[in-house]
Amino acid sequence: MKLYPINAGHFKLDGGAMFGVVPKSLWSKSYEADSNNMCSWAMRCLLVEDGDRLVLIDNGMGSKQDQKFFSYYFLHGEDTLDSSLKKAGFNKDDITDVFLTHLHFDHCGGSIEWSEDRTKYRTAFKNATYWSNAEHWKWATEPNPRERASFLNENILPIQESGQLKFLLNDELFPGFSVKRVNGHTDAMMLPVISINGSKLMYTADLLPSPTHVPVSWVMAYDTRPLITMVEKQSILSECAEEERVLFFEHDKAIECAILQTTEKGIRVRETFPLSSFAG
Repeated sequence: MKLYPINAGHFKLDGGAMFGVVPKSLWSKSYEADSNNMCSWAMRCLLVEDGDRLVLIDNGMGSKQDQKFFSYYFLHGEDTLDSSLKKAGFNKDDITDVFLTHLHFDHCGGSIEWSEDRTKYRTAFKNATYWSNAEHWKWATEPNPRERASFLNENILPIQESGQLKFLLNDELFPGFSVKRVNGHTDAMMLPVISINGSKLMYTADLLPSPTHVPVSWVMAYDTRPLITMVEKQSILSECAEEERVLFFEHDKAIECAILQTTEKGIRVRETFPLSSFAG
């Protein structure tokens, strides 16, 4: 098995939204904001090569939205989904499976693209099976008012219409690729756990957008059930610290991976490093 970080680009979100009730005087010591209180975040996906399978976990926000939509998120940097796949030696047609942790636009928008004449939508990964789960799919296609702006029909419905969608029925995609389900950020979000070389790596998605979010009470304002997020974080972080699991961060602007430790103040980051140091 081989793992590759795939950066689908950078965007900006409000620091207050990303750190919830934590005061800026605290979080700004670890994460920089611009004059408008906007912070830069990556859309870092993970490519898992296992035999004949090439699994892409999440795929960024895509490029099909209009300029007004993108103006809200200040896309920047040179990384794109296509360029990052090419750097790893692959292209979209090579992908056999697209695993979607959840269906917020910055995680699944790259699933769907315009046709060449821009008259209809089509799947961006024509040879892939798209994986979600029934509980989250229902949650996303019948959205609550708070999350409606994050669940965009054009990112979601064409996947089902294509016939390429499957729902994960248990907590394993294949041996060595298991799934932890959590409900604090959004209903039935899936966190992949990859077993490789005798160790385990967890793709943290929006449970832990960055290492700065490791303290249990540092929860995003975007989370629908923040108290549940805290319970989930405490359990998962304790397990990861005890087993020295590697955490892979989807949104930190620079840091890819970390290992945790237990301290007098609770679970904290022991060290950070690029994915290549773990799976190179």
